[in-house]
Amino acid sequence: MRRLNPLFFLALGLFGVYTIEFGVVGILPAIMERYHVGTSQAGLLVGLFALVVALCGPFMVLFLSKYNRKKVLIVSLLIFAGSSLLSAYAVNFQILMVLRIIPALFHPVYFSLAFVAATSLYPKEKSTQASAKAFVGTSMGMVLGVPITTYIADQFSFEASFLFCTVVNVIAAIGIAIMLPGTSSVEKVSYKEQLGILRKTPLWINIAAAAFIFAAMFSVYSYAAEYLGQVMGLSGKAVSILLVVFGLGGVAGNLFAGKMLGKHKVKTTVIQPIVLALSFLLLYLGESSFMPLLVIIVLWGAAHTSGLIVTQLWITAEAPEAPEFANALYISFINLGVSLGSVAGGWFIAAAGMRGTIGSGLLFILLALVCISFKVLYFDRKSKQGDRANRPVSSNL
Repeated sequence: MRRLNPLFFLALGLFGVYTIEFGVVGILPAIMERYHVGTSQAGLLVGLFALVVALCGPFMVLFLSKYNRKKVLIVSLLIFAGSSLLSAYAVNFQILMVLRIIPALFHPVYFSLAFVAATSLYPKEKSTQASAKAFVGTSMGMVLGVPITTYIADQFSFEASFLFCTVVNVIAAIGIAIMLPGTSSVEKVSYKEQLGILRKTPLWINIAAAAFIFAAMFSVYSYAAEYLGQVMGLSGKAVSILLVVFGLGGVAGNLFAGKMLGKHKVKTTVIQPIVLALSFLLLYLGESSFMPLLVIIVLWGAAHTSGLIVTQLWITAEAPEAPEFANALYISFINLGVSLGSVAGGWFIAAAGMRGTIGSGLLFILLALVCISFKVLYFDRKSKQGDRANRPVSSNL
């Protein structure tokens, strides 16, 4: 019998944690009814989670980086499982809020270490493909977490939706414990060396580009259901089907981007936001015929989800000496990008109607392309010129 690749369990853990983060959206009505809270108060379960990830992520990763990577991965997954189990039976809303903060603290820890572990399983030339495969779990959790928890709560119970997350994370923890090779021999990077990457100006430009790309992505995606319903005139059932198609297109786009990054990193980094802008423009034109719209949704899903691996590699490639801390910075700032994009999208909708969200997305894409262009044209060109200047001159004697 063929053994499962440890990468499968790393990806399963990523699916589990992102289902914890976003899946609660699917059961917000049940939470409001159960705990007698309003929409804005229930919405804090999502906003507070993202805020904790953004503010605490780098510090948590930095602190835990001195411990054995495999053990930290397993402990993180068990914390996710435990918090989900307790959430299923939380007696009041305040306890449920606390139980959201705990996994949020360990979300960036698992995310950062999982990708370092995934790339360590493959030769250096295949590291981007390993990241792309691991990102399948992330994209599936982000896109399918909501419909899965909604379906489970509707078909079974409120508690069952949380217990599903518990089971997923326990299975991932057991799989990693059995399948993932030990990391005790890995040389640890000192806190000083890790913090040293903060002095890199190109890294901060890459971080800004990533944050703007995520702001663009979630300026539109945050209002996807409303946009498809109001602008395209689709029924709730049709919207649900298209969002699943969006997710499937996203998985394919993520894997394709992983292959392309291994061959043409800079070109792929530039092309991804351009394709995302194209999908936004096609959505703006409002083609409501189902088959053309299906193609647009697949393109949108592929461009949207491929932004995950493109931005992650764009940042971590600039700090190879401290990949775990670089990943922590990545997860922190893309969460800020998500918050910025969703808020800006709402502002544009208020000012220009539902189609205004497309304008918000395009604005952030423009800002991202400015950052990418400046980084490539100034810093990358300067680096190449330095390499040529330091190259030894061959002698004909």
